Amino acid sequence: MKQVKIQIPSLVENIRVVESFIDNSKDTFHIEDDIYGNIMVAVTEAVNNAIRHGNKFDRDKNVHLSLQVDANRVKFEVEDQGPGFDYTNLIDPTAPENLENPGGRGIFLIRHLADEVEFSKDGRNVQLTFFLTPEGADSATASEASDHNAA
Repeated sequence: MKQVKIQIPSLVENIRVVESFIDNSKDTFHIEDDIYGNIMVAVTEAVNNAIRHGNKFDRDKNVHLSLQVDANRVKFEVEDQGPGFDYTNLIDPTAPENLENPGGRGIFLIRHLADEVEFSKDGRNVQLTFFLTPEGADSATASEASDHNAA
């Protein structure tokens, strides 16, 4: 397993650093284009949440981002230094009464873009796992996996 870690101060402009980190990881670890977009949106959203909601834009607090890659999966871990939050009791952004709300969709998006999402440390840590399609897999297998993930 290969692992890379970075640490960034809690400034919104550092999302660009995260985007570069993901781009470099895509090239270094040969991450397929079909999951690259999901990774970019989900991981930058998780880091944005850590900066905004976790560390409350406190530039003295850092967001830690790590990446682990093995033959079958890519796993990103995002951790902030905030107080945490109750990730088990979130509003449903698709409920009619919440459709007009300007926020509240980040974790919903993350959960739908990543194959697995796990929270720990009272919500200060989130792990996003994306499964890699094995080289040489035929398109029917990839299609079945896609259908399974959509269910």
